[in-house]
Amino acid sequence: MRYAELTITPFSSTRRGIDERAFMDAIEDARKSAEAEFGTVLRWCFDIPGEAGLESAEETVRLATDDRLRPEGLVSFGLGGPEIGVPRPQFKPYFDRAIAAGLRSVPHAGETTGPETVWDALTDLRAERIGHGTSSAQDPKLLAHLAEHRIPLEVCPTSNIATRAVRTLDEHPVKEFVRAGVVVTINSDDPPMFGTDLNNEYAIAARLLDLDERGLAGLAKNSVEASFLDAAGKARIAAEIDTYTAAWLAP
Repeated sequence: MRYAELTITPFSSTRRGIDERAFMDAIEDARKSAEAEFGTVLRWCFDIPGEAGLESAEETVRLATDDRLRPEGLVSFGLGGPEIGVPRPQFKPYFDRAIAAGLRSVPHAGETTGPETVWDALTDLRAERIGHGTSSAQDPKLLAHLAEHRIPLEVCPTSNIATRAVRTLDEHPVKEFVRAGVVVTINSDDPPMFGTDLNNEYAIAARLLDLDERGLAGLAKNSVEASFLDAAGKARIAAEIDTYTAAWLAP
């Protein structure tokens, strides 16, 4: 693991009485330790738990934009939790504030709701990546838009089964995303909750998409492209993937 953008929900901690300064210090200490000990660069996404309402949105954007609190590793701003009954447009003011503060927009949308939720995330929340986006396959115009604008879908197969976004892995629309030219990344969502890890998700993707080693390397490079790492960092990791793949396949 060279680089990862991890989603955390500070509201879940602060509403339980954990001191916000202590929370920020703890995650930054962990981030710096991971880089020092393992060479893994970590960056954070602060996530609104949508089911907790606009109070959680206000608290999350405050923590994400207050220069006295905002952690150095924070790069993006997200929206998670159940989608049904939680319309995306109501969060526009909070995303506007986060974007104005330099954060990137990465809301979840269209996992257990229809493609109109993805459109809302694109239009109102100015999404640069879409978490899940499972129902995008129902709207050819949406797929074309995602492909044309290189807006990635963060696909999490095991999670999608657990949330009943799809009934079976064989019915997962990732194949349709790829055929439409959409940038697809493979993700683990919440590993402890869903009992999976990134290796397992890549193995599932390899089966669903009938990928060989080069195909898996291509998926990994999609994640590099979709990341918010700087251009030099992206080039370095992409080159490392190419070098490793060539060595792995060498006779």
